Amino acid sequence: MDEDGNLQISNSNYNGEEEADPENNTMNQPLLKRHRTLSSTPLALVGTKVSHIESLDYEINENDLFKHDWRSRSKAQVLQYIFAKWTLAFLVGLLTGLIATLINLAVENIAGYKLLAVGHYIAQDRFVTGLLVFTGANLSLTLVATVLVVVFAPTAAGPGIPEIKAYLNGIDTPNMFGATTMIVKIVGSIGAVAAGLDLGKEGPLVHIGSCIASLLGQGGPDNHRIKWRWLRYFNNDRDRRDLITCGSASGVCAAFRSPVGGVLFALEEVATWWRSALLWRTFFSTAVVVVVLRAFIEICNSGKCGLFGKGGLIMFDVSHVEVRYHAVDIIPVTLIGVIGGILGSLYNHLLHKVLRLYNLINQKGKIHKVLLSLSVSLFTSLCLYGLPFLAECKPCNPSIDEACPTNGRSGNFKQFNCPNGYYNDLATLFLTTNDDAVRNVFSSNTPNEFGMVSLWIYFGLYCILGLITFGIATPSGLFLPIILMGSAYGRMLGTVMGPYTKIDQGLYAVLGAASLMAGSMRMTVSLCVIFLELTNNLLLLPITMFVLLIAKTVGDSFNLSIYEIILHLKGLPFLEANPEPWMRNLTVGELGDAKPPVVTLGGVEKVANIVDALRNTTHNAFPVLDGDATELHGLILRAHLVKVLKKRWFLNEKRRTEDWEVKEKFTAVELAEREDNFDDVAITSSEMQMYVDLHPLTNTTPYTVVQSMSVAKALVLFRSVGLRHLLIVPKIQASGMSPVIGILTRQDLRAYNILEAFPHLDKHKSGKLR
Repeated sequence: MDEDGNLQISNSNYNGEEEADPENNTMNQPLLKRHRTLSSTPLALVGTKVSHIESLDYEINENDLFKHDWRSRSKAQVLQYIFAKWTLAFLVGLLTGLIATLINLAVENIAGYKLLAVGHYIAQDRFVTGLLVFTGANLSLTLVATVLVVVFAPTAAGPGIPEIKAYLNGIDTPNMFGATTMIVKIVGSIGAVAAGLDLGKEGPLVHIGSCIASLLGQGGPDNHRIKWRWLRYFNNDRDRRDLITCGSASGVCAAFRSPVGGVLFALEEVATWWRSALLWRTFFSTAVVVVVLRAFIEICNSGKCGLFGKGGLIMFDVSHVEVRYHAVDIIPVTLIGVIGGILGSLYNHLLHKVLRLYNLINQKGKIHKVLLSLSVSLFTSLCLYGLPFLAECKPCNPSIDEACPTNGRSGNFKQFNCPNGYYNDLATLFLTTNDDAVRNVFSSNTPNEFGMVSLWIYFGLYCILGLITFGIATPSGLFLPIILMGSAYGRMLGTVMGPYTKIDQGLYAVLGAASLMAGSMRMTVSLCVIFLELTNNLLLLPITMFVLLIAKTVGDSFNLSIYEIILHLKGLPFLEANPEPWMRNLTVGELGDAKPPVVTLGGVEKVANIVDALRNTTHNAFPVLDGDATELHGLILRAHLVKVLKKRWFLNEKRRTEDWEVKEKFTAVELAEREDNFDDVAITSSEMQMYVDLHPLTNTTPYTVVQSMSVAKALVLFRSVGLRHLLIVPKIQASGMSPVIGILTRQDLRAYNILEAFPHLDKHKSGKLR
């Protein structure tokens, strides 16, 4: 990492070997240099910022103070806690719906006035002036979005979904959910989408919903937190995780007006840990979002939203289309699924290479990040404006009720450079917002609206733009670019199959978009429901399910999903649900032997020993031993040790403390706060010789595994429970032997790190990142 905090690419192989190995080349490595130790202090990309990564404490810390706090809670306090959880879920849905409406209104009006101005010059045959206005407006909007991200909130770049997946997996992603990040994400999304870049606001909305949830749970930004008494119940990682899950589901719902799809997206794609109570609260949040969006749609339908019209709040209604399909239609539908799986995996592979290339550019500094974004915006603007000149003018069909031709901000038949009574099909797809472009290509009962050449140009351009736009320093989503690409080849296949099928070409476009999303993102259930709620046509269910299953199966045979590839590139230590096969041949005892000796503390420990442990290690927890270091009492967190030193809770003699002494100095709420900054703690030489009773602050029920357990089984336990530390205990404890022989953390259980420590293992059976 250079002095500006930019990324440096590692050219090291897994084992330092020189031979060419297809599974071992540098294009498959994370973007950050790694230390060759089993437990290393990790760095990762959060947005576009290199950050130090810590794990989260999802485990309940059952020390004496926690037990007393729960025993002392009255029924009223328990009801208050439950009511507060539902209130926060309601506020998450309400605020996410309001902000989504604000973004949609801003995008549609800014882009609308831009397109009206361009259309005005085109109507006067002033095409050069129209190009200058179109390009200038897009460059200005892109510049605003990029500068905000680069200068104020690098974590606001990209969709934010990989970082949310990582957080819910147990990885603390610094500054990812702050107020500044959220504000930049909102304004940057408006600018980037209104600029006509090939990106969507769906991913950013998921991130924005998660930011809202996090800020509500902690009482506001870090520097201006509200100290309300009832918020103390949420001052822990577990409740914050549940709120962020509600926020991510609300973001998807706000993007697609898909409440059930939002819940299933959170369950299938981002959440690692799930339970029925969380399902109900998440569904409640998405229901609130839908009510808010519905209310604003009614207001906007009355003409009070400027140029909003029918755009923005995505709903590609094809409910009026009669869906009829027969056995012969299985062939083209299967073909769509296969094409979606192949193209989706190819898109993932190429985007993987592009992101590595962009990293080389971005590490040169902030100016290069801005110039890269502006270059992409300029190329996009020139293509969107110039390529329609290649299309032939098509005569308007008098039997269609819709106005033809038009030069307004929207419409299915743009006149552009054509004479009266004719329209330009490429201009219909290019000189509009991305939402309207999808709506146009999804249009039904218009079999001859788009020519095959125009569809090929449309498909080719958005394939290129989809690769070069994602990765620039702006808020960006992957949903809409993939929908644009998939709908193109779906429509083309529908055009080819026209005489031989009963399925409308617009429905082929819908199936094409669904297949490419499944081939790239590898979602099935949530994606199926999202598309059904988007299109408002339940009759599409059977063939949509069929297409999604085929596309995912084909894609899985080539490489990982796009979000898993991004997680790997960013270096986020994400734990997968399924252990590698070779992990069953390795025990946790062998893993513990590859680590430095475990640092332990006594139940009543000298201050000097605690200071030494904190100063000379970066460990976040220490086993506490009793009985001449032969009995395991529990595990104490680094943050709690720092709290003890800061409060100077010292004893002049080596003894156990009474309950009242602990309650007088500490509260359960204080211990829930993560405070581990040891640098500003000053201890005198006389205090060094004093003692601390660690028993009241020690988690007496840490998770342990016997040394003979396989790493695969330990990984499943670690991930399922959401642990930060897992103690290794001996199978048989000999006399005088320590009761703890090691501690496993997230870094120790990652396949990447294990393969570095144990190079003889068969790594060719692991992973599919090609």
